[in-house]
Amino acid sequence: MPLPPPDRRNSFAQRLFAPLPARYDRLAELLSFGQNGRWRHAMIGHLEPGDGQLILDVAAGTAGISLQLARRLGARVVGVDLTEPMLQQGERNIAAAGASDRIALVAGRAEQLPFPDASFDALTFSYLLRYVADPEATLSELARVVRPGGTIASLEFLVPPNRFWRFWWRAYTATLLPLGGLITGGREWFKVGRFLGPNIRGHYRSYPVGWTVNAWQQAGVRDVGWSAMSLGGGLVMWGTRASG
Repeated sequence: MPLPPPDRRNSFAQRLFAPLPARYDRLAELLSFGQNGRWRHAMIGHLEPGDGQLILDVAAGTAGISLQLARRLGARVVGVDLTEPMLQQGERNIAAAGASDRIALVAGRAEQLPFPDASFDALTFSYLLRYVADPEATLSELARVVRPGGTIASLEFLVPPNRFWRFWWRAYTATLLPLGGLITGGREWFKVGRFLGPNIRGHYRSYPVGWTVNAWQQAGVRDVGWSAMSLGGGLVMWGTRASG
């Protein structure tokens, strides 16, 4: 199935991430002080293990979360991402891990998933909602492909709610994050580091956590819970696809 044409935010995400895949996972850990892996572990912890279940991993990137889902939960996984170079690196990572029989990667948009209703037992998505034009509609589309009773879990960045930690978060994202990106990853990672802080702040000005919880509920997800991670730098959210 051909990939639907990207909108403005999709195109921006493709331009931002297309040059990054070769060192994406290593630099993501370094620039988050090792918290990215901890946050992923917490998100996956809200899904139930079970051999044979089928999980959709949206915004799969280089397949880091897809690999953890297969390894930790014994699941079969389909990973979806918009950026072809990230998927190509993901394929290499899957092959190196000997997991090609459990994980398949597909090019696609979260706003228009190429799957029938209730196709998956569970779904994860990570660092997604800042790159879509309509987060509420996207959440409805994600919920559509999960069977009733299935778990949905997500990982996003967050602006620390505590004023003290928010000051240091802003200082870090304004100075050390872009500088660290430049030193460890070159000009492309400098661009990402410079972009992230303002982008995260802008997203939560428009879509605070309370709004996001309500949007999950409007999409047909019940028992929505969330946890701020690492002094408020990360956000893990989870819920259960309602029946009907």
